[in-house]
Amino acid sequence: MNDKLIKELNQLLSDFHVYYQNTRGAHWNIKGPRFFELHVKFEELYTEALTNIDEIAERILTIGGRPDHALETYLEKSNIKSVRDESNDEKLVKMIVNNLTTLLAQENKVKELAVEAGDNETEDMMIGLVNAQEKTQWMFNSWLGK
Repeated sequence: MNDKLIKELNQLLSDFHVYYQNTRGAHWNIKGPRFFELHVKFEELYTEALTNIDEIAERILTIGGRPDHALETYLEKSNIKSVRDESNDEKLVKMIVNNLTTLLAQENKVKELAVEAGDNETEDMMIGLVNAQEKTQWMFNSWLGK
């Protein structure tokens, strides 16, 4: 068991839970002329995040750890801040881009620890997450005109 890897996977789990809730809030509260396109996209994101949450927790268990599971823990530990009462499309997209930046940094940290530990499966998991989220981030930055 690699305690440092498990600790950082739990950090990622906390970050993902707040990201998940932020994307749910974006889906529920989006307003304006781009409602339909973003409402659907935000649902895709939170559905994907929920799958990722489960896979991360199961990976922690697989390598001999225990996944954090209390909401209070997620809020205390997360590097992603909970967003409230936002409905502006551009602000919500910027929030998603910023949340993804935080997730990507943590995933890369976990990936490096997995390499050091010789844990190819966790490394592969992080590579998959990074690839998917970099693409999502690129698309949202394009939407923002960047």
